[in-house]
Amino acid sequence: MININDINQISTILNGKKIIKYQLISNSFNINCVKLYLSNKQIIIAKYYSKSNKKFNAIYSEKKNLEYLQEKKINYFPKIIFGNEKYLITEFKENNNKKPKKTNLDFLKAVINIHSFSNNFYGFRFDTQIGGVKHENKFEKNWADFYSKTRLNYFFDLANKKNLLNKSTRIKIDEVIKQIKNLIPNNPKPKLLHGDLWEGNILFKDYKFVSFIDPGSFYGHNEMELAYLRWFKPVFIDDDFLFKYKEYIPIDKNYFSYEPVYQLYYALCNLVLWDKSYIIEVNNLLNKIKI
Repeated sequence: MININDINQISTILNGKKIIKYQLISNSFNINCVKLYLSNKQIIIAKYYSKSNKKFNAIYSEKKNLEYLQEKKINYFPKIIFGNEKYLITEFKENNNKKPKKTNLDFLKAVINIHSFSNNFYGFRFDTQIGGVKHENKFEKNWADFYSKTRLNYFFDLANKKNLLNKSTRIKIDEVIKQIKNLIPNNPKPKLLHGDLWEGNILFKDYKFVSFIDPGSFYGHNEMELAYLRWFKPVFIDDDFLFKYKEYIPIDKNYFSYEPVYQLYYALCNLVLWDKSYIIEVNNLLNKIKI
């Protein structure tokens, strides 16, 4: 799965620094993520397509995303060593998967720091990615319109094209989309989001927060990201997570009524991108939404 020509090209990019060992960490959506050990004892990460994607370049999008975050001096992501349309090379963040069993302040403040940046519109200056799939980020004035068009309806269409939904489920989701302006806030303050903030994109070492990875940023409703964090119930999101968060950023009093509407989007994402078994969770969430 690793082509030695790519390793040689990366070595050239690194001005001939000798790569003494390399390890494939993952290959998702035809993107290789490779851990490289250099002769100077430096460890770095390289991402590149194992099979080219002419429709959308998620690697180049991530490069621009990381640059944007660095411009904002948000230092919770790996720094770019090199990036172009073919390769993205970043520093390696040491981690060992030892996660705290409660919401620690170091992690909480990192989330809050990102959510502290705001904008006048929903969207982003360029299209970003989730799971290697393009997210359109045309600016919108109304949050419900943005969420419906570019997020919920987008993956609903993909699920339909793959015939992943039965008629009953399709009807229910279609009704959610039609009533979206009555289900979620229309004009919350646009906040900067990580965009794909789940357990796999959060690194810890010895129970301390280290870094976020794989951003797909845009400006949206910050509570959408809180809903995602709570949905998978990772050990480091405790029962007091929302209480701790709202000490810094307010949470709408009606949050719990629309939490499943936001989680529905992520369930559809996972259904389309990963596993057909997520249809169970899609239907569970639909049963929670009062329409």
